[in-house]
Amino acid sequence: MPVTAALIMGGASLLGGSMQSRSANRAAQESAKAQLESARIAAEAAKFRPVGVTTRYGSSNFQFNPQGYLSGAGYEVSPELREYQDRLQGLTRGALTQAEMAQQQYAPLQQGAQGLFGLGQQYLQQTPEEVAAQYMQQQQDLLAPSRERQMAQLQNQLFQQGRGGLSVGATGMRPSGAAGLGATTPEMEAYYNALAQQDLALASQAQQAGQQNVAFGTGLLGSGAQLMGQYQAGQVGALSPFTSYLGAGSTLEQLGQQSLEMGSALGGRSATAGGNVGQFLLSGGQGAARAIQAGAGSDFGTALMNLGRSPEFGSGVAKGFSKLYNYATAPSFNDRYRSSSFDASYADPMDF
Repeated sequence: MPVTAALIMGGASLLGGSMQSRSANRAAQESAKAQLESARIAAEAAKFRPVGVTTRYGSSNFQFNPQGYLSGAGYEVSPELREYQDRLQGLTRGALTQAEMAQQQYAPLQQGAQGLFGLGQQYLQQTPEEVAAQYMQQQQDLLAPSRERQMAQLQNQLFQQGRGGLSVGATGMRPSGAAGLGATTPEMEAYYNALAQQDLALASQAQQAGQQNVAFGTGLLGSGAQLMGQYQAGQVGALSPFTSYLGAGSTLEQLGQQSLEMGSALGGRSATAGGNVGQFLLSGGQGAARAIQAGAGSDFGTALMNLGRSPEFGSGVAKGFSKLYNYATAPSFNDRYRSSSFDASYADPMDF
């Protein structure tokens, strides 16, 4: 291929590529603008827009900044509900004061419980055997004076009857090896037998006394625990009016908050619906942007690039330039009246 034709074809290809590149850049910019606009519309549609609601118990209000975003929220309770709240507040304050005084009021129960604890521990410090022995000793000490008087009267009677030295009823050693009964008068024998029977009864009672002592000490501890439980229950019970009034106040507050909750819920539903719409808009905008990019290009630039790749185009253009060059540089003198002229064959436009 001649050099001239190659240069022409290369220039056409470069010019077409440059035009094609500029067209693609413009298409990319338009696509980016379309996507940004779609995203902006989608974000605007998905904004949280709560709705002010008014109920019998209150009304809600919302504040937005200049950019349209939520900046504050609140609610106002109705005058009727506000009156209830104020009255309950006074009751709540008084109930709390009463609860604070409960510790002092129930202090005797605590003191009584501590006293019962100490007394019960004292009773439980002795074993049942020690309590039985102590019981026997105490009972015999109580009976000793009467027994001594009875003994003196019996001896005086026997002396007056002249039988003071009479002793009968002695027995030998028992089969177990124990000593037998000593000899004495029948009156003295009856007297000592009565004492023995009385001591046996006291021993039985002493054993029961030891068991009762343990049970009594345990009962004292249980009674102390009951008093302590009553003391603690009194403290907790003293808080019941306060917690009841406080719960009633919280219920009233929730009634006032219903308007705020309803407005927020409506705003959330609106934002969800707006978000769905925004997604459709965004998807449509992205599709349009892809269509812009797919159709980007310069038809004229593409044609120049195709012509630049065509050998026939390069050869024809080169031939035309050659004829034009020859027409301009090869004069002929066919007429004496014209000093010079061009051969008409070189100026045939069809050769271009």
